[in-house]
Amino acid sequence: MANRRVFLLSCPVQHYAWGKMGLSSEVAQLLACNDPLVVIQEDKPYAEMWMGTHPRGDALIADSSIIEKTLGQWISQNVSSLGTKVKEDYRDLPFLFKVLSVNTALSIQAHPNKQLAKKLHSQAPEHYPDGNHKPEMAIALTPFQALCGFRPVQEIVDFLQKVPELQFLIGSEAVEQLKQSTGQDPKASSSALQVCFTKMMKSDKAAFQKQLNLLVKRVSQEVAEGKDVTQSLGDLLLKLHEQYPGDIGCFVIYFLNLVKLEPGEAIFLGANVPHAYLSGDCVECMACSDNTVRAGLTPKFIDVETLCDMLDYTSAPSSAKLFPSVPDVMDSCVSIYNPPVPEFVVLKILVPSTSHFYSITTLESASILLVVKGRAVSQSSDTNQELTLKRGTVVFMAANVLLSIELKSEEDLLMFRACCQL
Repeated sequence: MANRRVFLLSCPVQHYAWGKMGLSSEVAQLLACNDPLVVIQEDKPYAEMWMGTHPRGDALIADSSIIEKTLGQWISQNVSSLGTKVKEDYRDLPFLFKVLSVNTALSIQAHPNKQLAKKLHSQAPEHYPDGNHKPEMAIALTPFQALCGFRPVQEIVDFLQKVPELQFLIGSEAVEQLKQSTGQDPKASSSALQVCFTKMMKSDKAAFQKQLNLLVKRVSQEVAEGKDVTQSLGDLLLKLHEQYPGDIGCFVIYFLNLVKLEPGEAIFLGANVPHAYLSGDCVECMACSDNTVRAGLTPKFIDVETLCDMLDYTSAPSSAKLFPSVPDVMDSCVSIYNPPVPEFVVLKILVPSTSHFYSITTLESASILLVVKGRAVSQSSDTNQELTLKRGTVVFMAANVLLSIELKSEEDLLMFRACCQL
């Protein structure tokens, strides 16, 4: 049995404060469905489930016949399981697959490219623990909200006119420069936008807290009078201010797109793209790195100078931030989320219950499979031993292994599979 190349994983959970509580969390639900002996604590946040070999959360192998206890240890002893190209390029899984359950907003942040990541790591390894970049993709499991990328300049100008408290922080000269840039060369708009955003983010703490309090008081009064504040983002402002009172990040909503994802929709966050997850559940895949530059909506270390200097100030509507999947021409059950990075690709596999039988095809890359819905029994091409697949099951599949599946319930089988680009 030591040469088995398909096996179940037991994956670590992170209890960050921003996570959903108890069984309201998709993370907790997946955990409980996969292992009935797990006791979910309703007063505890279940924020993330990690599926991979990250040193701070290496998945455990749930098969006592395998000597190595963690996936990372097993791969180090069975490097060929990664597939030829992945073995040559990385010698480990270069991606980390996750499930996130977001209750309160995550920080205003961006991820550095490889060049900046190496520089930040050498200068401040306590804050930037490795030299790798961290592109990431989120695919919604439930309705999911995020801030992502800069709004069209005209939208920002319109908000500045509606929010005098923000205009006061930035200053009339910078605001006028941004107004004049609309319809001009995109470089001029990006430059003016950078000036405005940087002035806001670097404004004196006492000054921005005073203006934020004035804004919150004004919006609260409008709500009390029965006015609809949705179009002016008043509802989101009050929500974020309740979560992070007095935080400069509350003003960022007027600069960044509010993106609302339905299940199956995705966003891709490349280097230097400003973003913040606000609420909902998603699967996420990223290059294996811890490098995040933060500047608001967080109690963690913030680096406003670096963030403002590194950001991509390209403006685009929220619809442009959706990252579409493409159908697999070889398999009608598969949709492919194929980002422009080498470390990962994610496959959504939706098998209708009427199919009864299905084959998870071979790949020239090792992969991790997560079952979100349905029930099936599988048999791999490397062994005759059966595995039960159900909600919450996580499976490691070595490269070039075929998994034959027999569906065992009347509901569709929904799975997500992360692997490397090939």
